[in-house]
Amino acid sequence: MHALSQKQMRRIHDASMELLAEVGVAFAEPEALEIFAGHGFKIDGKTVFISESQVDQALQTAPPRFTLSARNPEKSLAVGGGDFVFAPGYGAPFVVLPDGRQREATLADYDNFCKLVQTSRSIDMNGFMMVVPGDLPPAAGHLDMLFSSIVLCDKPFMGSPVSRQGARDCVEMAAIAWGGKDRLADAGPVTVSLISSQSPLQFHEEMAGALIELARANQACVIDSLVMAGSSGPVTLAGVLALQNAEILAGVTLAQLVHPGVPVLYGGLSSAMDMRTGSLAVGCPELSIIVASTAQMAHFYNLPCRSGGSLTDAHVADAQAAGESALSLSTAARNGVHFVLDAAGILGSYMSMSFEKFLIDEEMCGMLRKLVVPVDFSDDAIDMEMIKRVGIGGQYLTQPQTLQRCRTEFHAAEIFSRQNHAGWTAAGSQRIDERATERVAQRLTAYEKPPVDPQTEAALAAYVAERKKAP
Repeated sequence: MHALSQKQMRRIHDASMELLAEVGVAFAEPEALEIFAGHGFKIDGKTVFISESQVDQALQTAPPRFTLSARNPEKSLAVGGGDFVFAPGYGAPFVVLPDGRQREATLADYDNFCKLVQTSRSIDMNGFMMVVPGDLPPAAGHLDMLFSSIVLCDKPFMGSPVSRQGARDCVEMAAIAWGGKDRLADAGPVTVSLISSQSPLQFHEEMAGALIELARANQACVIDSLVMAGSSGPVTLAGVLALQNAEILAGVTLAQLVHPGVPVLYGGLSSAMDMRTGSLAVGCPELSIIVASTAQMAHFYNLPCRSGGSLTDAHVADAQAAGESALSLSTAARNGVHFVLDAAGILGSYMSMSFEKFLIDEEMCGMLRKLVVPVDFSDDAIDMEMIKRVGIGGQYLTQPQTLQRCRTEFHAAEIFSRQNHAGWTAAGSQRIDERATERVAQRLTAYEKPPVDPQTEAALAAYVAERKKAP
């Protein structure tokens, strides 16, 4: 889909290099400017000018693949190369109810999403700010979310990039969970944090400060750019890709200056502004074109990449949500995106999360994971002897190969209906969102908290309590 030629990728690269060298990127964090200056970068006020050779040097130390350690070692993940992960939605201030009403998200909602991630067969890691709890103070809310992410789920989790202090808290709490900073250092990256530029060509103080802290601790970061075509960036997709690329490479360069070899992901999720409403459109085909192009540019630089997800502009888990989400999710998976954020639950252009849509998207993730697995053409898989033995007009239902593989060969749907009409009617004629509502309740009831050392949990709780006392 929209395969870029080497010439086209080189043109995007050259345009970005021209922007970085002649226009530069503004960094509002004083230490970022000190770091650039200490490495001989040209600086004018808060604007850093970056040469192509300086970008190339940074790319030489950025790893193409890395392992993300989990609290439960059996759930550690490889990111990059042929390995990819699905992560849940991010940053939604609201929750959508089954009847379509919207309410402010709470910490209880956040905890329930942690529980759904823990019990998921398809969502590989826990998120951060899956919802933004309105019942927590903004300055300290990240502490409670990190605590829940660590103790309610033993998969890898996303870190806190909300500020420099938020990043420090993330590192400190990860160190507690891993038994000390030495053991955390031995574990390698245990979190992935989302560092976002401010288009066009800026990094705010909070983001740049968080990036510095996380990179120093060798914690992986997505360097993310969300250009709104026609508003914060050019109206043409080619211009958007050039601007997005420049912002990402500026962040990658800073991370490698701080800690050469720290894992960074090339993260582009730019899209179009709806010219009728002025809002960001994420259910549009332009987003999928940019997702495909972003993945190819990441491969061009030999970097692991991040993009979305089950994205939609719809406000309920309806046919619009299903169609738009399937388009963007399948584009990411089939174009080699390594870190698929917003893979489950998002509605309303990132503004809300839905428990029902989480389960529907989760089902799609399982189907796509099956879709991208290469077909096995081994002698055992073809089994010519069996085919000859069955011959003309025979049947395969009772063959040994069928009995051996019947439970593993095909994707088994959890909530998608494959009944005939009579069976579907007898079961209550439920729509997919109605079945999802029932299944959410069942999953949360069946949830079991994963083992966590009581002393570790107590130490995490004490850290959160102490930090909340800080002015």
